[in-house]
Amino acid sequence: MKILITGGNGMVGKNILEHPEASQHILLAPSSKELNLRDYNTVNAYIQKHQPDCIIHAAGLVGGIQANMARPVDFLVYNLDMGRNIIMAAKENGVKQFMNMASSCMYPRAAQNPLQEELILKGELEPTNEGYAIAKVVATRLCEYIVKENPVLQYKTVIPCNLYGKYDKFSPEHSHMVPAVIKKIVEAKEKNAASIDIWGDGLARREFMYTGDLADFVFYALNHFETMPQNINVGLGFDYTINEYYETIAKVIGFEGTFIHDLSKPIGMKQKLIDDSKLKKFGWQHQTSLEEGIKKTVEYFKNVVLHD
Repeated sequence: MKILITGGNGMVGKNILEHPEASQHILLAPSSKELNLRDYNTVNAYIQKHQPDCIIHAAGLVGGIQANMARPVDFLVYNLDMGRNIIMAAKENGVKQFMNMASSCMYPRAAQNPLQEELILKGELEPTNEGYAIAKVVATRLCEYIVKENPVLQYKTVIPCNLYGKYDKFSPEHSHMVPAVIKKIVEAKEKNAASIDIWGDGLARREFMYTGDLADFVFYALNHFETMPQNINVGLGFDYTINEYYETIAKVIGFEGTFIHDLSKPIGMKQKLIDDSKLKKFGWQHQTSLEEGIKKTVEYFKNVVLHD
């Protein structure tokens, strides 16, 4: 197939492009300079010219709690523009298959875990990343509406849990928890620091999947696209405490200091665990263990990021 991937320079996009099965397709992965997703006419002209069989929308302005709280306007508007433009231009040009990458932050903050796909818009969102979540909800609903109006079009949404891995962002302003902690612990070890602080009590639970596994899911899904549910959670189906992530990362890096909990800091949601019933039924599961994923990510950070 000829597949257009938006966000080909991002963590998810790069992992998709590197996957062994990528070579079986013609992949178009324009940079943001080559394709400005915030300009509808540009997007429409690009799709008209290249006529992809399928589009994977993985582009987005992403960041951790700090970035989301500091720039809510950008997180809402940028992601809203990109999602709407690529989906509507795909529809306009009769692209039959569309895989929309959303996020588990679309689920209501007070929803019962594990989070089922049917819970979207069933309650108030987590305020710390509400703008980003609203944009993702709009794109997800838009895909549903398109399918409702024209069932020939397969516009479906993948809802990954939190991700980490190769090509992640490690700067404190932009990164999510796992890469931020890897950077923090590598630096602490280099400085022979005696201790490291953890935001909150460390008991909040998070589900983080290695991005290489999401890329693996993408190719599995492309081969079984007709039977894939309209909206599908993709994750581990189980989670770990923040403390357990710190402990695993410290073990991999060889940091032997202590952890101090800073109870004045925000922690976001207490738990965010996806329900993987539909995923199991669809016939896919992740392959990478937490320790193995952390090892690969630490290796990438030390060999690539620190050498840049």
